[in-house]
Amino acid sequence: MKDFSGTPGTVLGLVLRMSQFIFAAGSIASMATTTSFFNLTAFCYLIASMGLQIIWSFVLALMDLYALVRKKVLLNPVLISLFVVGDWVTATLSLAAASASAGITVLYFHDLGHCHFGEECQKYQISVAFAFLSWISTSISSLIMLWLLAAG
Repeated sequence: MKDFSGTPGTVLGLVLRMSQFIFAAGSIASMATTTSFFNLTAFCYLIASMGLQIIWSFVLALMDLYALVRKKVLLNPVLISLFVVGDWVTATLSLAAASASAGITVLYFHDLGHCHFGEECQKYQISVAFAFLSWISTSISSLIMLWLLAAG
C-alpha cells in the first residue's frame, strides 16, 4: 500500500478526523441549544447522524494519534477496508441528514418568507453549515481511504 498524505497514522489524517469531530460537535451544539428542534424529524436525524460522526471520528483520531506517537503503520488491508466502509457509511448518513435539514431551513426562510422561531432559525442555519463542513471533511477522508484500498 502507498503511504501518502491523509492516510491513517499521518498528520493530515489526524487533521481530517479532528475537523470531522469538531464540525459535527458544532452542528450538534448549535442544534441542541434550540428549544424546538425535536419537533422536526430532519433535525432529529441530523443530531443522530452527527452523533455517529463524532463517535467514528473520535475513535479514528485516537488511532491516528496512537500511530503517530508510536510511529506505527496503520496500512493493514483489513483495517483499511473497515475504514473505507465506515467512512462511506458516515459520509452518506451525514450528507442525507445535512441535506434534509437544509431543506427544512430553506422552507422556513425562503418558501414561507419568514421564520417564526426567531433566533433559533439562525442556529438551524449554523448547524446545517457545520454538518456540511463535517460531510466535506468526511468525504475527503473516504476518498483517500478508497484510493488507498485501490492502490494496495
